[in-house]
Amino acid sequence: MNSRDTGFPRADAEHDFLRARRRQVLSRLSNWLRREPDDVNIMLPFDEVIEALGWEGERRIGLRVIRLDSIVGSVNRGRDFDRRFRPTSGRVRQRWERLALASRRGEAIPPIEVYRVGELHFVADGHHRVSVAHALGLDTIEAYVTRVTTKLDAGGIRYRGDLMIKDYRRLFLERVPLAGEARAAVVVSDPWDYAELGEHIEAWGFRLMQDEGGFLDRATIAARWYESEYVPVVAMLRQADLVGTRTEAETYLWVAGERYRLIRTHRWDDEVIETLRAQR
Repeated sequence: MNSRDTGFPRADAEHDFLRARRRQVLSRLSNWLRREPDDVNIMLPFDEVIEALGWEGERRIGLRVIRLDSIVGSVNRGRDFDRRFRPTSGRVRQRWERLALASRRGEAIPPIEVYRVGELHFVADGHHRVSVAHALGLDTIEAYVTRVTTKLDAGGIRYRGDLMIKDYRRLFLERVPLAGEARAAVVVSDPWDYAELGEHIEAWGFRLMQDEGGFLDRATIAARWYESEYVPVVAMLRQADLVGTRTEAETYLWVAGERYRLIRTHRWDDEVIETLRAQR
């Protein structure tokens, strides 16, 4: 028995709810005092995550035991609970306390229903059950799981703000369909850089088609750009110690822009590198 329990299940269920509400309020206050982003405590919306990553398919895989800390979002109830499934108001109190009372009495609680995207889970049905399980200190919960496959992986998503970089990367890879090693290597941290890099590669591909006098599809241009432009240029930039704290793709984008601004050329040679080094 928890040291704070009274031994009376109904009273303890009421106290459980009040503690969960108090923790939610204190968490909001703490985030405000630390000036953390507004979305740090907001549940991830399933539809926005899928839109950013790009839906490919889904398959129901049945009953599983999942970790509560892997549940980060909701299909349709984001306003009633925060990121840790603490109630955001008294609106859900009656049903919440009824479930808490049933749990304390040892009654069977039906499994929840979730969508799985990568290692993340999003609740379709069972928000109150997840909230009560958190409040009672449980680590896992039973769930009927539907696995969703997406064009991009869900790795790196923590907050709602992270969805923008995923969305821009997905659009970039539709414009520049890199594959394999190239796909993993070309990464930037600012979503706007993906738009700029996409335009740069399309312009590079246009010049290539003019030089060769024929049409090339997007996949071919992406592969040619990576192999004959990106890889050798990044090697030159590393030798010249120009990469620094940026990613390789960010450095490439920066020096490509500076090269044209300073020298009005699309070529790469020692003169270009020395000029860029002097401007660093």
